[in-house]
Amino acid sequence: MSMEILTPRPLAAGDRVAVLSPSSIIKPQVVYQALPAFTSRGWAAYVGRHTFDRHGTYAGSDDDRYADLEAALLDPDTRAIICSRGGYGAVHLLERLNRLPLRDDPKWIVGYSDISALHALMTSHGIESVHAPMCKHIAGSGGEDSDSRRLFDILSGHREAVRLSSHPLNRAGSVTARLTGGNLAVVAGLISSPFDVITPGKILFIEDIAEPIYKVERIFYTLRLSGALAGLAGLVVGRFTEYTPDRDNESMESMISRMVEDYDYPVVFGVPVGHVNHNIPLVCSSAVTLTVDSAGARIDYV
Repeated sequence: MSMEILTPRPLAAGDRVAVLSPSSIIKPQVVYQALPAFTSRGWAAYVGRHTFDRHGTYAGSDDDRYADLEAALLDPDTRAIICSRGGYGAVHLLERLNRLPLRDDPKWIVGYSDISALHALMTSHGIESVHAPMCKHIAGSGGEDSDSRRLFDILSGHREAVRLSSHPLNRAGSVTARLTGGNLAVVAGLISSPFDVITPGKILFIEDIAEPIYKVERIFYTLRLSGALAGLAGLVVGRFTEYTPDRDNESMESMISRMVEDYDYPVVFGVPVGHVNHNIPLVCSSAVTLTVDSAGARIDYV
């Protein structure tokens, strides 16, 4: 039997919201500039004990970063964890976090990039989480840009359909399935582990930064040869940034299109998700309907 998917309860006035650093170092001013966006909505935002620690390139030792997450995940008054930034390091914490009773009192986890590892953890426990902008983005607009407002709506229990522009490489179709994914390098590093999110029957969304085309192609061949690529229900291709075309491929998107041309599921390209200024929040593990046609595409929560 498949696991029931749990949705953390919507945030209400007075709920505690933790800002933690599970991965790389964050400048304190970035976090402090973001906090008013949370408190203005009536939430009691607080900073973890080790949020501003420095341990090499990490925001604290493995033990300290784990301790902050454990405390927030087990605190009955903390209802959401906003990750301050990505970088690298969340994978160090998965084994210990996996032993916590996460389903007893599910909390929202918010972030993207390296935080995809924590989304994979929550997916493995059947708990929804939000792939969404973090402190730098939220601080930049005071939480008033469309992506931050969409994030706060999700945390408050309201989900709007995502409407997407047409793209010449899109492949038409419609499918209803669970949405999983995140940063491709991070989720690919979890293949064949208990936290593998690239599983049959799912709609996979992907994004990445500073990865050469051939390295992303190598990941796609791994997925193709394992059968995982054929087993998807749909593919949502977010933004791949800070790379250059090579002599074999004019773009990342053209390579990905070629890699999935043998399959008949819907594929949408150019989705504003990833390391870009316009980074639309998506709810991991949620049931959605992906519809792609000549007019564009939609992701509807069901």
